[in-house]
Amino acid sequence: RAVATKTLTCVLRFQSLRSLGSSQRAFFSSAKPEAEAPKAEKVEGEAEGEAAAAAPSDELTKLTEKYKDLEDRYRRSLADAENLRTRTRNEVKQAQDFGIQKFAKDLVPVADILEMALNAVPVEERTNKSNPHLVALFDGLLGTQAILHKTFEKHGLVRVDPIGLKFDPNLHEAQFELPDPTKEPGTVGVVTRVGYTLHGRNVRAAGVGVVRR
Repeated sequence: RAVATKTLTCVLRFQSLRSLGSSQRAFFSSAKPEAEAPKAEKVEGEAEGEAAAAAPSDELTKLTEKYKDLEDRYRRSLADAENLRTRTRNEVKQAQDFGIQKFAKDLVPVADILEMALNAVPVEERTNKSNPHLVALFDGLLGTQAILHKTFEKHGLVRVDPIGLKFDPNLHEAQFELPDPTKEPGTVGVVTRVGYTLHGRNVRAAGVGVVRR
């Protein structure tokens, strides 16, 4: 009986130790995930932080691109506006300069007739005191011609008398050729009708005779 009792006691102690060992393993097994949980939370927090940091960067990139696009449009608008102002100024200036072109062209024959009237008076009669009425008429016509030419020049209408100049088909109208060994070939030897330009634009070509080559 004593031996049986001793054996039973040993068995109970063994089972008690085994139960204790199982409890410790269960405790440490359950404690391990709890210890690893903060680490997992830390990784997730770092990932969220990186995502949060990347979000403002992406927004900044979008805003920068939008700013550049708006700046480019603004500069283009400024350039278009400046081009429009330049074209408008040029058109206004051309309208001011050449708006009287038709009127000036109609006045040119008046200047021709006035010059013909002056040339019709003989040189010796222009100062002949025995004929004061003719002298006064000539002086009046001469003064009228001076004022007319001054008015022409004021508005950009310039008289062109190309005698001795090289023939220019843009400004001269060749009516005939003439031999003249004293003059350079290809130059204007005779002017049959003076020309006129308005701010550099040909209004009427001068009628000329060109020295034969």
